[in-house]
Amino acid sequence: MADTNTLSSSARIIEKDETVGAHNYHPLPVVIAKAEGVWVWDPEDRKYMDFLSAYSAVNQGHRHPKIIQALKDQADRVTLTSRAFHNDQMGEFLEKLCRYTGFEMALPMNTGAEACETAIKMSRMWGSKVKGVPNGQQEIIAVEENFHGRTTTIISFSTDPDAKEHYGPYTPGFKVIPYNDADALEKAITKNTVAFLVEPIQGEAGVCVPDDGYLTKVREICTKHKVLMIADEVQTGFCRTGKKFAVDHEGVRPDAMCLGKALGGGVFPVSAVVADKDVLGVFTPGTHGSTFGGNPLGAAVASAALDVLEDEKLADRAAEHGEYLREELRKIDQPKIVQVRGRGLLNAVVFEDGFEAWETCVALKEKGLLAKQTHGNIIRFAPPLVITKEELDHAIAIIRSVFEAI
Repeated sequence: MADTNTLSSSARIIEKDETVGAHNYHPLPVVIAKAEGVWVWDPEDRKYMDFLSAYSAVNQGHRHPKIIQALKDQADRVTLTSRAFHNDQMGEFLEKLCRYTGFEMALPMNTGAEACETAIKMSRMWGSKVKGVPNGQQEIIAVEENFHGRTTTIISFSTDPDAKEHYGPYTPGFKVIPYNDADALEKAITKNTVAFLVEPIQGEAGVCVPDDGYLTKVREICTKHKVLMIADEVQTGFCRTGKKFAVDHEGVRPDAMCLGKALGGGVFPVSAVVADKDVLGVFTPGTHGSTFGGNPLGAAVASAALDVLEDEKLADRAAEHGEYLREELRKIDQPKIVQVRGRGLLNAVVFEDGFEAWETCVALKEKGLLAKQTHGNIIRFAPPLVITKEELDHAIAIIRSVFEAI
C-alpha cells in the first residue's frame, strides 16, 4: 500500500475503494465529489462533463433543483412506511406514471433489475392463470447481447460471459434468439411461450439500434400468438432517445414496460412495471412485494422527476441535440472509427475490431469529459438531457481533439 500522506485526495479515495471494496467494477480513475447539471468536480476541484449520466439515470441533470426540493420536503415528513400501510405519495405518483406511459396500472419497485424480475414473474403468472400454460412449463424468449440486470435468474439468459460464467446452475425457462430478427422470434414461439422480453435499443451491447420496422413486426407476432411483448425501457426510457420511450419511434405499444433509472431523477432508486389491468392485475396480495417499493420518499422524487421531463420538454431537446451530436461525430477525421450510431442522446462511436477504447476514455477524462467504453471498442456518449448547445459544442471539441490524436 502506498504512503497515503503523499497521495492526493482522489488517489487516497481510489486506494481505499480498491482496498476494502470488492473488485466487481473497473471505474475510470476519477473521483466525483460534487455535481450540478452536466458538470461534475473531483476533490481537487477539477471540472468534467458527465457524458455517461449514470447509465441514463441522470437524464434530468445532476441535482435538479425541483427534484432535490421534492426530496427535502418529503424527508421532513415521512420516508418509509413499507407496504403494510398506505402512504400519501405512492398513489399520486403511480397515477402520474400511468398517465405518462398510457397504461392502466403500475407496480413500483426500486432497481431496474427488480423491475425486470417483476415482469418475468408477472409473465409466468399470466401464462399460467390467463393463457393456460401448465405451471412450470412457461417459456420466455429473450435476445442475444441482452442486458436486463444481474440477478441469478436474469444472468441465466445472458450471453455475456462476464455476467454468466461461474454462476450456475442456471434458471430454466428461457430461450435466446438473435436480436433484430423477427423471423427468429416467430420460429421460437411454442404453445408454452408467455412473453418476449426485449430492449428496444440495446444499451449495454453498444447502443444497437434495430432496423426500422423490427418492433412493429415483433408487436404483430406477439399479438398473433398471444405472447406478451415486454419492452425493457430502463435505460432507453424517459426521453433519452428523443421520444418518451424508444418504442415510440415506431408507434408500438407493448403489453408491459420495465422502467427505472431516470424515473428516480438521479436522486433515488425508483423502478416500476407498467401494464394494463388484464396483465398486471394477475398479482394478488402476498404474491409479490418489496419493503421499499413505492416508499413515500421515492414516490415524491419520481413524481418531480416526471414533471421535469415534461416541463422542460426533454424529449424534444434530446432529439435535436442527438442529431447534431451524431452529425458532428461523423465529421471527425479518424480512420479507426467504423460507425457512429444512436438515437436522441443515447449514442455510441464504434471503433474497428481489436481497438481498446480504455486509454481513449482516460484521455477524454484528462481533457475534461467522462465517458465509458463497452465491449472494448465502443464508447458511449449519453450526457444529461439538460445539456445546452454551447455545452455540447464544448464536448464535441474535446472529443474531436482526443479522437484525432489517436
